[in-house]
Amino acid sequence: MKWFPWQRIVRHVARSHGFLDPFALLARLQQFGQPSEVHYPIELLRAGVAMHARGLLNARIIQHNLDWVWPYWVQRQFDPRDVAFIPRAFSLTHINLTHRNWTAVGLPNLAEMPIVDPAGLVTPCWDGWSLDAWVGAKDGEWLLPARSGGVTQTIDIEQGLALRTHARTEQLSLHARVEVVDTGTAYICRVRYEACATQGGWLVVTLRPFNPEGVAFIHDVRLSEAGDRWTVNDTQTVELSDAPDDHHVSQYHAGDVFLHLHESTDARVVHCDLGMATAAARYRLEAGIPRTVECRIPLQSRATRPFAPMSWADSLAGACRLAVPDRRYQALFDIALRTLVLLSPDDVYPGPYTYKRFWFRDAAFLIDGLLAMGFTARAQQALSRYAARQNVRGYFHSQDGEWDSNGEALWILLRYCERTGHRPDAEWLEMARRGADWILRKRLPETPDSPHAGLLPPGFSAEHLGPNDYYYWDDFWGVAGLRAAAALLRRGGEDEAAAKYAQAAEAFLACIERSLARCQQRLGRAAMPAAPYRRLDAGAIGSIVAGYPLQIYAPEDRRLLDSAEYLMSQCRVGDGFFQDMIHSGINAYLTLHIAQVLMRAGDTRYIELMDAVVDLASPTGQWPEAIHPWTRGGCMGDGQHGWAAAEWLIMLRNAFVREEDDGLVLAAGIPAAWLETGGEISLGPTPTRYGPVSVSVAGDPERPHVRWQGVWRNGAPRVRIAMLGYEAAPAAGENEVTLRRR
Repeated sequence: MKWFPWQRIVRHVARSHGFLDPFALLARLQQFGQPSEVHYPIELLRAGVAMHARGLLNARIIQHNLDWVWPYWVQRQFDPRDVAFIPRAFSLTHINLTHRNWTAVGLPNLAEMPIVDPAGLVTPCWDGWSLDAWVGAKDGEWLLPARSGGVTQTIDIEQGLALRTHARTEQLSLHARVEVVDTGTAYICRVRYEACATQGGWLVVTLRPFNPEGVAFIHDVRLSEAGDRWTVNDTQTVELSDAPDDHHVSQYHAGDVFLHLHESTDARVVHCDLGMATAAARYRLEAGIPRTVECRIPLQSRATRPFAPMSWADSLAGACRLAVPDRRYQALFDIALRTLVLLSPDDVYPGPYTYKRFWFRDAAFLIDGLLAMGFTARAQQALSRYAARQNVRGYFHSQDGEWDSNGEALWILLRYCERTGHRPDAEWLEMARRGADWILRKRLPETPDSPHAGLLPPGFSAEHLGPNDYYYWDDFWGVAGLRAAAALLRRGGEDEAAAKYAQAAEAFLACIERSLARCQQRLGRAAMPAAPYRRLDAGAIGSIVAGYPLQIYAPEDRRLLDSAEYLMSQCRVGDGFFQDMIHSGINAYLTLHIAQVLMRAGDTRYIELMDAVVDLASPTGQWPEAIHPWTRGGCMGDGQHGWAAAEWLIMLRNAFVREEDDGLVLAAGIPAAWLETGGEISLGPTPTRYGPVSVSVAGDPERPHVRWQGVWRNGAPRVRIAMLGYEAAPAAGENEVTLRRR
């Protein structure tokens, strides 16, 4: 195709129809970033096209049919009286930008993860249609959860993982419980509705051709002769515990089935060429008497599973445990633990829906969370796929143009070896050599002298940092990757190769240092921008990776601390870090990155950030990737972000115990207020590079005792107690220190 004049032809066709020259426009857009071999990752472009294709359908369908009962986000975002309202005049696509919130249910090791939106809309299968339920009274009053302000949700983790949704008015109530169960022959999504109407009425269970992202086609619905099964699109089924008292259907041109519930009909079949078929099974409610209807949606046969799902009790056995008096912190820890298990069925995913795919970046933090919580087998299973994802050039590829992935892959491979005592095998050593060589080849020449000399080339990097640039985020990960390769090879007995990569890492770091020195001179302060030619902006969040999690810079490094100071003073909304670029929302996990840097430096403001993240959690204990500052709903990414859950677990783990080069630091992030109750607080066991350890703090708040118990692999490490506001009194024992207030 190189010789074929296809660009000229495309240009001619575009101009002849009055369109802009697409290649001229693309070239102009590219001028706003640094020249790069990959202008936009094809994987992100593909995902974006799919999302906006649905957005085009939403724009074509929703705003012209506002008498339908749409999902919660539509009801809010299309209501001009609501704070979530977004004008639509020049918006070609209509996308959920205000309430990207959902909560997944499932079983450990099961890849199917049904999701539930804030009003109880259930999407059993990935990116599919949904189930909803309404309650109607005899006098015409309706309880429609998507339109109701009285909906509450809770997550039940006592005997598994279930989501409860409650909605009520003065005379109507609806309760729903959603979970995934193992029947012995199949895995099903079970939805149990219980409704009551004080004066009598109807429970309506309905099939909806949409989900929390928008339209999801239903072309055909058929109710069985016995009335106990819906067949949807000829492939999926919904089993009903009771046959309905009557049944209604509708197709797009007739409007939503909700508009026809008053009609006398018992149609059992509907077909809609446009894919907007709706169906409703009605169940009569006697006055004041609750009625329960159960829906069972098969997800997968047990015989087709490569990895047998486990019970929640078995999957959590031996995992790290937290005990703190703050109920919010405790609940979010316990929920995040389950989120991490749910999102690692065989691979690791940043989310159950929008982000149910693999990235090396997210995986580094997700697997780090798994390791910190003691889920070493899950971490190993995910890492076992890394060799197949490394191409012949040594590049760890999840999407094009991201030069951080090799560093992240090598860093987490080493992390696994350190935390488990695992000796890397030949395959891992080969991955380390090839991955490190790719970093060395990818670096730019160190001459001629320039602010980007010796750095990695411009790339799209962490996506939310801005246009293609020479991002320090990539460079710091590159240094970490070379150091990790050196450590892995040293563990494998290849000392000469290890020395080569260790030396290369320091040479790389020296180039970064020279570049940062120029930035300091240009900006007049030590804070690190996102890239050598950038002013300080929210993209600087990427540069603090040098402190957390990589620990390339010491806790008190002034470049690191001044960067945190800039982010704290200029980039916060509601005490959380607000990312202006791409995300345009408050980020829980990036807020925790700043908190980690502050905690490591002994700055008590980390508690403000932790509290802010607690306040940002949804009622079901989840964080979307980015959060709308007014609606507090998700405005970007997946509605249940696994990276955020992992960061919460790591944050609390590091508050009790973190590794530094000289040993373990204990109790550095425990708020003094937790000691006021007088009870014991604890965390563990958590793996460290020295062996698993458990830490507890108890006693009088004026003179608390810090105790630790480790199973050390090569002798006890140096232990330093760093609880803020306290100093160590004489030790009471080998594994115990008494503190006193300063």
